[in-house]
Amino acid sequence: MKYRLFLIILSFTFSLSSYSQRVIQAEQLAYAKRNIDNIANGNSAYKALLRNADKELATVIVPITEKTIVAGSGDKHDYVSMGPYWWPDSTRADGLPYIRKDGQRNPEILKLDRYKIDKLTKGVNILSYAYYFSGEDKYAYKAVDMLRIWFLNDETKMNPNLNYAQMILGHNNNKGRGAGIIDTYSFVEMIDCIEFLAKSSAMKKKDLDGIKKWFSDFTEWLITSDLGQNERKAKNNHGTAYDIQVAAYALFTGKTDIAKEYISTFAENRIFQQIESDGKQPLELERTIALHYSIFNIEHMMDMCNLGKSVGVNIYNSTSTDNRSISKAIEFIVPYLGKSQKDFPYQQIKEWDLNQQKLCWLIRRASMFKKDKAYDKLFDQYINTKPSDIKWLLYAK
Repeated sequence: MKYRLFLIILSFTFSLSSYSQRVIQAEQLAYAKRNIDNIANGNSAYKALLRNADKELATVIVPITEKTIVAGSGDKHDYVSMGPYWWPDSTRADGLPYIRKDGQRNPEILKLDRYKIDKLTKGVNILSYAYYFSGEDKYAYKAVDMLRIWFLNDETKMNPNLNYAQMILGHNNNKGRGAGIIDTYSFVEMIDCIEFLAKSSAMKKKDLDGIKKWFSDFTEWLITSDLGQNERKAKNNHGTAYDIQVAAYALFTGKTDIAKEYISTFAENRIFQQIESDGKQPLELERTIALHYSIFNIEHMMDMCNLGKSVGVNIYNSTSTDNRSISKAIEFIVPYLGKSQKDFPYQQIKEWDLNQQKLCWLIRRASMFKKDKAYDKLFDQYINTKPSDIKWLLYAK
């Protein structure tokens, strides 16, 4: 199928020296910092950020090497996780092979490495934002210590691969799956936060060089491994998230040709393939938590829009000849904002109210790409996120 792109490509001649905030735009954060007393909930969010950062100062990062269940390689440095929606088969004595219960997380995943990454990235991000907004070095020093544990120290660092990510017990000899690559998606925002730290006295040149080397190796694994190639073929949010990880890490490590390839083809390869002309995302709507996944995929697409924006590529306004676009996808789900769960003609078996708030923030982000007073009005009408939430700073208007 061929598409005519309404796509503006301003320039793609950029160098590593031009690297700047991408998923959360630098100018957006600068605006929030300048206007913290005037933006909605600015002071409340800032004070909460510092309180949370102070708590992170006492956080102990559990390294990937500390675990009782080791990857099939026998190497504790190898990341290992389990497919979140897979459970023991109650009809079998040993529970094997595991069976799928979409949208229902098996608590066994807590025994592995998945939530260690969440703890790491959450901590680094909070500390980095606290350093950015306050200028206090103590936050940067703690964040850099966390990064050294996970990426640099020989005794504790993670190997730059996901060969055992989202394994399913009783399947494929307990090896990883391409789907497991989404486990490291939170690294995308984290490497943006590293730019703050790189300007601090806490991060030495050898630290930054070492982290970039790790992500360079990881990018190579993503592109060349069988699991990486498998995930690149995914036609739903997994394929979207894969492209964004590769592009973000390539930008971070100076692999500009790779970044150019993934950013410039994203609209045709992902947006136009996953979104119908009426805005439906069929592969997300078939899930048991359809509203969540519809929002989730668009959020990722917006992350790629910010990556594109930082290098002069306008992805958000890309539209196919039959009107497939990010805007169409948002228009499809916006009518369910402020509605009850029974008004949604698809499955959403949990967290309806939470996803209502996610939808509010989604249209706030959309209004930053394309001014829309209607979206601003809807946001003001339905938002009830706590004033302490950091999103009031990240998406300030």
